[in-house]
Parts: sequence; structure tokens; C-alpha cells
Amino acid sequence: MSAQPDHAPVPSAPIAPTAAAQLLAQLRLSTRAATWVPAFEQDWSRALEDSRHSYSLSPLHDVVRTWQARLETVTAVTDFLASGRDDSDGVALADALGDRR
Repeated sequence: MSAQPDHAPVPSAPIAPTAAAQLLAQLRLSTRAATWVPAFEQDWSRALEDSRHSYSLSPLHDVVRTWQARLETVTAVTDFLASGRDDSDGVALADALGDRR
């Protein structure tokens, strides 16, 4: 018998130390830079403060993963919005991505 539970979650891929800087550079090049850069910086500042208090990098990794997901889906979302389809039944990003911790 194994001491490991068979339902153990698979750990996320590690975040590179430069991931936040690379992400910020991508955000600055985005068409939504005027709103996304300040929002990212605010999320990053909040996560940095949480990390200082908890001695954990998880809050910082969560911010990077969330913003990476936003960047990955921006084209699809833009195309959907431009199509004129009804988006009243939308789902919040946090609900779609689930608990990232």
C-alpha cells in the first residue's frame, strides 16, 4: 500500500522568478494597458504585502497565474464582444478558474 492518497492534487507548475516582470511588460503592450497595468500593480502590491505577513509566495503566484489567464483569453473575449452576442449570462473569472490556492 502506498502512503500517498490517490486523490492528491497535482501541484501547479512553478512560476519563474521573472514571470511578474515579463507579465507586466506584456500588459504594457496590450490594448488595455491603461486599465490593466494599474490593476496588476494594485493586485501585485496587495499580494506582496500578504506574502510578507505569511512568509509564502503563494499570493504572488496567484496574481501571476490569474493575469496570465487573462492575457491568454483576451483575444477570445475581444472577438466574442465584437461579435455582438448576448453576454448577460457571463461568469466571473474567479468562478471559471476556481480556487487557485
